[in-house]
Formats: sequence, C-alpha cells, structure tokens
Amino acid sequence: MKVKRFFAQTMAEALKQVSNEMGPDAVILSNRRVDGGVEIVTALDYDENMARQRLGDKAAEATNGSRLAEMQADQHRHLESELTRSRSRIQEVREKRASAGARYTGVAFDDATLEQAEPEQPVADEAPADGAGYNSELASMKAEIESLRDLVRGNAAASQPKKPEGPGNAVQQRLSERLQEFGLGHELAGTLAQQNRNARLEDAWKQSLKMLATGVRTARHSWLEAGGVYALVGPTGSGKTTTIGKLAARYVLEHGPDSLALVTTDRYRVAAHEQLFVFGRILNVPVRVVDETHSLDDILDELSDRHLVLIDTAGLTSSDRGYQEQLAELARSHHNIRSHLVVSATSQPRIMKSVWHCYKMANLAGCVMTKIDEALTLGESLGFVMETGLPVAWYTDGQKIPEDLHRAQAVPLVRLGVERLRAMQHSQAVAEGA
Repeated sequence: MKVKRFFAQTMAEALKQVSNEMGPDAVILSNRRVDGGVEIVTALDYDENMARQRLGDKAAEATNGSRLAEMQADQHRHLESELTRSRSRIQEVREKRASAGARYTGVAFDDATLEQAEPEQPVADEAPADGAGYNSELASMKAEIESLRDLVRGNAAASQPKKPEGPGNAVQQRLSERLQEFGLGHELAGTLAQQNRNARLEDAWKQSLKMLATGVRTARHSWLEAGGVYALVGPTGSGKTTTIGKLAARYVLEHGPDSLALVTTDRYRVAAHEQLFVFGRILNVPVRVVDETHSLDDILDELSDRHLVLIDTAGLTSSDRGYQEQLAELARSHHNIRSHLVVSATSQPRIMKSVWHCYKMANLAGCVMTKIDEALTLGESLGFVMETGLPVAWYTDGQKIPEDLHRAQAVPLVRLGVERLRAMQHSQAVAEGA
C-alpha cells in the first residue's frame, strides 16, 4: 500500500495531481483545507485489514471505515513530519562534519524502506577533536531512524491477529453465521457476535440488532422542511434522477412549486437531461443546466431565493472524462452544498465501498439508499452505512412517485432487514420442499 500527500491551492488542482501521479485507482484517505490551499492524502492498493495492522492497537479506535482512513492519513502525516525533522538533523551534522574536514559517508535512507547505510569509521589521525560529539549525534539519529522504521512497519508485532482464547464459543459462532445470513460482512458480524457471546442465542441476536440500529446514523432533519442545496452523486443506474423526482414531487405536494428548483450538472451524456426536464414540466418547476456558459455557482446565485434546490449529477467513475471536474465543482462551490451518495441496496458490499471511495472527496454529508425492494437482504447496506458512518437521509422501495420515498430511521430499517431475512428463509424452505 502506497500512501502519498498532495498540496495545491484549489481542490481541482489537487485532484489533478492525484490523477497524474497516482492514477485512477487512487483512494482518497482524507481531504482538508490548510493554510494556502487544500491537502489530500491518497493511497494505492488500499486495504482496510492492512491499514489496521499498520495502526496496531490504535486501530481499535476506528469504529468505521471512514475513521480508519482518517487515522491512516494522520499516521502518514506524522511519519512525514518525523522524516523531515530527521533529514534536517542529518543535513546539519553533515555540514558540521564538512566544515571540520571529517570524512564519512553519513546516513542514507529511502522514503519507502528507510534503509540505513552504516557510517564509515573515520581514520584515527584524521578524526576531529570533537569526533565523540559527532558520533554521539549520529548514534542518536540512528536510534531515531530505527523508531521511524518501526513506525513504517506499523508495529507489525503488536498488530498480529490474536489467537482465540480457548475453544470457540458455540453461541458466538452461530450468532456470527446468522448475522452474515442477515447480510453483514464477516468482520462486522464477528465483532457483534463477540460482544454478545455470553447471552442465549436469541437474546444475543436481539442485542446485536439493537447495536446495529444504534450504529446506523440517520439525518436529523427533513430536507423538505429545512431547505438548502442538496446534490445527489453516485454511479449510473443508482437511482439519482428518479429519487430527485420523488423528492421534488413530495415537496410540491406539501409546499407548492414556487420555492423549488432543479439543477443538473450532467453535460457529458447525450440527452442526459430529458428525464429531469420531464419532472420539471409535470411539477411546473424550473430546471437549470450547468454547462460551459453557466457555472454551478452562477446558477445557484440566481436561485438563491429558492427554499430548496436539488442537484442531479452525472453518474461518472474515476476513469470517465469529467469525473474530477464534476466533484471539484461541488467541493469548491461557495454555496453550502450538502452532497449525498446514492447507494443501490442491490450492489455488492465491495462495490458500495468502491463507490464511496470514488465520491467521498465531494465532502459527503450523508447517503440515500435506493432499490430496497429489489434487494434480497439489507444487511449489506446497513453494514456499509455503519462502517462508513454516513447518515442515511432517505430510502426508496419502488418506482411510484412520491409514494415510494421514505425518511430513514434506524430501527425501522433494521426491522425491515429482519423481515427480508425471514422472507428469504421462507422462500428457501419452500424451494427445498418442492
């Protein structure tokens, strides 16, 4: 796993650097504003298990994937700071040696491996009078670089997987299997089962579901009541435009069309705006298009009198033309745009995480779960939002507008997941009986 930090005056410039040096497969670990611009920490071949091993005991503080990525980025910043300090000290000693006429090879290290070359022993009759002092400084730096070497290794010894204590707990094993059947990933299911292994199976199952409901965050306020500017981002086919149609229809029914506007940034596909324009004509709501002559901020300035503005975006991946341009446009806007990731409940967990990594540089404020009715189980979606920490604002469970749009609440979502599990088990039993 290769981690690197980038600085630039604007988010667009930083994203361009990432694309040029790291390629389309780079994962954004963190992005933040710093003095003079923005900072992005990226990784290639990012693996959460490897990240936890590098963090060692500190990884226990990472309750979700988002926090883990932030901690990995913080560790990289700390490492770079220590390397810079060590380089400065080494250069200072080299300059002192040069001025004293001493002959030595110094200490050399590589950013990736931090390998150290052994210093040559100075010839006795050429050694400066204060050679002991220099040797002492070199010894100090040697110890310091050894500590940096341990930091790069990520305290491998401390992060080795712990062996299970004693024989496997039967309740824990059965509970973990049931949670995985519910749709949770192996790691999350094992964690919940571990915390409830001492109870009876049914009690442990109920307690695990309560913990899951506690870990699933939801939006505190309804967009329709609070107002503001909201952008839906996500891959093609996730349901962004249809969800915006449902939100717009619900708003018009409750508040009328005069304080609502729709915006699309999709200028990359032919006829990409047609469905949104259809919604606009039916609801009597204006639809604006971001293009070469009308920037997003210019359009939002014109719509500043609207209570609610919904932004539809192009479903682009990191390899598509305009991907970085679109996300940078959202991130650098001077308007308070609350970007939400649209996640299809039918997607595989690995795809969900990949999409999240692609779009989290847009400063995601939450997510919207779609196609709940098409998913066999809901544990995959619930596990995803629990691990990433994204609050769920809405979920959809059909094509009806606006009936199949619902405010997200943790307990009903978990209950719906249990009902879906029972329906799947019943279908399997019927199939086996047939």
